[in-house]
Amino acid sequence: MTETNDTKVAARIAALDWTAIAAALDREGWAVLPRLLSAAECYDTAALYPLEELFRSHVQMARHGFGRGEYRYFAYPLPRLVAGLRGALYARLTPVANRWHERMGRDERFPAEHADYLSQCHAAGQVRPTPLLLQYGPGNYNCLHRDLYGAEVFPLQVAVLLSAPGTDFTGGEFVLTEQRPRMQSRAAVVPLGHGDAVVFAVNERPMAGSRGDYRVAMRHGVSEIRSGARHTLGVIFHDAA
Repeated sequence: MTETNDTKVAARIAALDWTAIAAALDREGWAVLPRLLSAAECYDTAALYPLEELFRSHVQMARHGFGRGEYRYFAYPLPRLVAGLRGALYARLTPVANRWHERMGRDERFPAEHADYLSQCHAAGQVRPTPLLLQYGPGNYNCLHRDLYGAEVFPLQVAVLLSAPGTDFTGGEFVLTEQRPRMQSRAAVVPLGHGDAVVFAVNERPMAGSRGDYRVAMRHGVSEIRSGARHTLGVIFHDAA
């Protein structure tokens, strides 16, 4: 049988050190997934952006005060590679998500299969797909935000850098901030290479303190692109209302 791109990606996901990734997520709220996509897979995915029939909506960030740049949400059915990434990553991240919910005192637990979780989203009225492609040019940026689309929220999401830093664009660093109770915010700039992904907390995560776990609020964004063009694939696991 000929190996397809999505089966290759599934094998790459399975080969990652998920023990170390889980430890980084617990420690920092984010972790890098190195070389998740090949250069060819990155450019092929970015090349989908002009194909309007693949998408359900097109957002110009400046119109909504989100920043500068634009993005498009995929329609169902998702492209095969995107759907494969979504399912395979969800399966690996579910144990972390369930442990986080337990530590934060949340009752909800997530099923092992992404299809079962989507059924929960759809039963709650969240039926619109959320994976998206983002496109930035010089002077563009993405304000700090959270990707919340309804009551159903999977606590982790993934962003894949589809463009090569220093070659396709300059600037455009992926930025995360965390807000601990009664403390000032802390920022992290995530180092990403071409085809690398970052998995990170959507909204909040648990952190161990002297009196037990407490919740840390997190936001993410992208700093200003100084030159060139930057494309990103966003993989969000809950659907939107």
